[in-house]
Amino acid sequence: MAETLSLLQDLKTAGATTVVEAPTYVQKIDKLGRAYATGKRKNAVARVWIKPGTGKTTVNGRPLDVYFARPVLRMILQQPLGVAKRVDQYDLMITVAGGGLSGQAGAVRHGLAKALTHYEPELRSILKREGFLTRDSRVVERKKYGKRKARRSFQFSKR
Repeated sequence: MAETLSLLQDLKTAGATTVVEAPTYVQKIDKLGRAYATGKRKNAVARVWIKPGTGKTTVNGRPLDVYFARPVLRMILQQPLGVAKRVDQYDLMITVAGGGLSGQAGAVRHGLAKALTHYEPELRSILKREGFLTRDSRVVERKKYGKRKARRSFQFSKR
């Protein structure tokens, strides 16, 4: 029993001397001076490159307001830049595929927030607090056999 107690005392003293440091995040930039990140939402996948500029945004080779015509979708995209107070400071080049327009807008928002943290690691706490770095894992439930949709049954008829 004395050996066990001495081992426990050794564990307590060893635990007191170790200091756990918070992870330090470093800037991740390619040779062209851009930061890259991938964002996902539903079935949409967005690849986002950011670099310092005047705020010009292209999505799949088209301007932002042509690709995302609804103002709500453009507002969703600008949220990470607005929270970080970096509106019109970066040029964005985005390619997005899969899903519908709202899923694509959510994927771009997720990728943009991740790319901002790669370019400016000190923005991570602000963007994480707002929930932009969390991938929204909700996807459409699959259809089951014997059902009309995922959960909806066929219409009942007595005759």
